[in-house]
Amino acid sequence: MRLGIIGLPQSGKTTVFNALTRGNQPTTMSGGRFEVHTGVVDVPDPRVDRLSEMFKPEKTVYAKVTYADIAGLEGGASKTGLSGALLNQLTQMDGFVHVVRCFSEANIPHPAGSVDPLRDIAAMDGELLINDLISVERKLERLAEEWRKGGGRERGVIERENQLFQKLNTSLSAEKPLRDLDLTPDEERNLSGYGFLTRKPLLLLLNLSEGQNPPALEYPHQHSAVVPLQGKLEMDLAQLPADEAELFMAEYGIQELGLEKVIHLSYNLLGLESFFTVGPTEVHAWTVSRGTNAHEAAGVIHTDLQKGFIRAEVIPYADLVALGGLSEARAKGKLRLEGKEYVLHDGEIMHVRFNV
Repeated sequence: MRLGIIGLPQSGKTTVFNALTRGNQPTTMSGGRFEVHTGVVDVPDPRVDRLSEMFKPEKTVYAKVTYADIAGLEGGASKTGLSGALLNQLTQMDGFVHVVRCFSEANIPHPAGSVDPLRDIAAMDGELLINDLISVERKLERLAEEWRKGGGRERGVIERENQLFQKLNTSLSAEKPLRDLDLTPDEERNLSGYGFLTRKPLLLLLNLSEGQNPPALEYPHQHSAVVPLQGKLEMDLAQLPADEAELFMAEYGIQELGLEKVIHLSYNLLGLESFFTVGPTEVHAWTVSRGTNAHEAAGVIHTDLQKGFIRAEVIPYADLVALGGLSEARAKGKLRLEGKEYVLHDGEIMHVRFNV
């Protein structure tokens, strides 16, 4: 999972990046320069911890998430679209964490002269939307040219594609992000290679000062969520040893670190879940999309497992823990044998029988 951290200058993006990755990138303003810093972190999961205690493996592997702190977005909604390098980075992301400035700080003046979260949200949405609109209009021009010239694809195929992109154009022209559109499975597949920015799930992160109450605002768009975070405090906590961080969390009434909160919300937003493989050699958490079947999940582990897939032994996490191990589960007949089309559920343990 790759999440791009975006936001206007002086919104605290790098502070949030450091909080989420336990990093120490300088938080000085980039001056609008295109810069990208990345960090890979383990996905906290107490189920992995428990399985590791049970099997005492040589190696424990958590699921991973990559955060990219992407500088260069100014919120000006340029009519020429984003630069090639910046657009290339943004299209590679599975979703965005939009850091919205809510804090006031005299030493860090807001470029617009005042703190206004709704204005800043609209500015960033406009930046992403105008870029998608430019791309859609260019595609419609190419489709019109293809229709005029003929001799290529079937006209029926061109017409269906033109109808789809006209649908996108109507939404964007009305300043509605593409994530709000209800698309058919065929339309989803046809758009999968385009990387439209307003189709990507979006987590609005309200960056607060210490003790600040979050503003009351709504973001009425699909595949989106809003989360408040005391960015500077969370960054300071991320730099502390675990025992000291626990004391400070208790003092400030923080139930969950920002890292964990953002990951959990992002997982839900992106429609992801985890399954596990276990044994004395390794306990491993794997990330898949909801609805992934056993055959597809086997390919996530290794292509040979998918190629030679015979059956999958599956058991829910809670059942395995209650029984005490795989041997006990087999003895009691609790390991189910499932075929290729079996849809995995979050937290299930899977062992693949295969022959290559």
